[in-house]
Amino acid sequence: MAGNKRWVSGALQHPDRDPNRRQFVAQKQKPFGAILACIDSRVPPELLFDTGLGDLYVMRTGGTAVGSVVTGSAEYGPMTSDTPLLMVLGHQRCGAVKAAYDSLHDGKPLPGNLQSIVKALQPAYEQAAKEGGADPADAMARAQVKLTATDLRSNKDLAPLVRKGALAVVGAYYSLDTGKVEVLTGSPS
Repeated sequence: MAGNKRWVSGALQHPDRDPNRRQFVAQKQKPFGAILACIDSRVPPELLFDTGLGDLYVMRTGGTAVGSVVTGSAEYGPMTSDTPLLMVLGHQRCGAVKAAYDSLHDGKPLPGNLQSIVKALQPAYEQAAKEGGADPADAMARAQVKLTATDLRSNKDLAPLVRKGALAVVGAYYSLDTGKVEVLTGSPS
């Protein structure tokens, strides 16, 4: 979060981005965090948190949709390198969430494999519909983050790490307008 404050203020340090760091991590990695973020080109976690080589495991899917391969990828850091943080990062004006929202709302399937994103985001759509609000697609993006973080936190392989305090699973939301990341759920105490 300190890196995000630097991103917001423009006081970037660009840590761990030089040949020495490349050499240091060439043989082994031990990232301090794993982030499941959206594929959106405006939401690159390494930049939003002012990090560098070897600092983060990053997985990106449309609307932070998950399936077994993505879940396995999210488990990788905590289960193999003791990565203590797993963040699910949604964002403002998410095109994938908006497309899924429109598809579900209008009853019109998206073409090709885009429909798999719609299917994965349906629980978030249903939750957002129950909650209401001025911007239903934004509510859906936030719901997706919370649902995914909750699912990962209670995952049979990650839950024991969470219970013993070795892993925090955090849901967060990125504002395209301000650059700020807001923690929605799972903040470590």
